[in-house]
Amino acid sequence: MQRKLSSRHMQMIALGGTIGVGLFMGAGATIKWTGPSVLIAYIIAGLFLYMIMRALVEMLYIDPATGS
Repeated sequence: MQRKLSSRHMQMIALGGTIGVGLFMGAGATIKWTGPSVLIAYIIAGLFLYMIMRALVEMLYIDPATGS
């Protein structure tokens, strides 16, 4: 496998950063209105998504597919 970032990769990294910043900027007002329960919900959802992504990476290592 080649280790380089294409233009598409750079665009997706920038898009992810933009969405991430928007999420946290918008979450500030929600946390202010609802209290710490939203922060706890974000942490739980983040841990859940982290476990899903780890499982997807493990499946990728078990059965790699090039060109997909």
